Amino acid sequence: MLLVSSSKTGYHHGDLARALEAAAMQLLERMPAAEISLREVARAADVSHNAPYHHFTDRRGLLKTLAERSMGELLDAVRQGTLADTPRAALVGAGAAYIRFAAEHPNSFDVIYDPTVCVPGAPTETMAPLIDELESVLAAAARAAGLGDADDVAALWGLAHGLGTLTAAGHLRLDASLDALNATVDRLV
Repeated sequence: MLLVSSSKTGYHHGDLARALEAAAMQLLERMPAAEISLREVARAADVSHNAPYHHFTDRRGLLKTLAERSMGELLDAVRQGTLADTPRAALVGAGAAYIRFAAEHPNSFDVIYDPTVCVPGAPTETMAPLIDELESVLAAAARAAGLGDADDVAALWGLAHGLGTLTAAGHLRLDASLDALNATVDRLV
């Protein structure tokens, strides 16, 4: 079965999975996950319309992969945010990175938390450790700043998530969300 197109510029050999995932992530930067089809991914990767089925079982498999890759990127951003001189700055940095990710990559942020893609309480084998690691990074930053209680961590995650969601939707400006995060951390720490 021919898996590649006859295009002179597109994918012709190598890692089909990587090419498809890269094309899907590029599409996600431009459009919501709900609008991305396997056929659209094939067009973007410049492969036959059947090629994605060799990597993704179906559209839901595509969406799960998009969510997992997006969560990995969010986790990396939050980790980078914790690289600060003081525990308070690390906590604010983690929250700010979370909010910025939501604002700068709203479609990626949405697919991460889409309950039809990442079913609450039943994440994929790939997503589960990413969720655990995100929670661990946030909890470590909170503990270092003197807020180690599980309720504090949940409240801080909820604060960053809510501000990120409002910013991504255009209800708050990014600078206003970051100011709100700073003010709240000042009151808590």
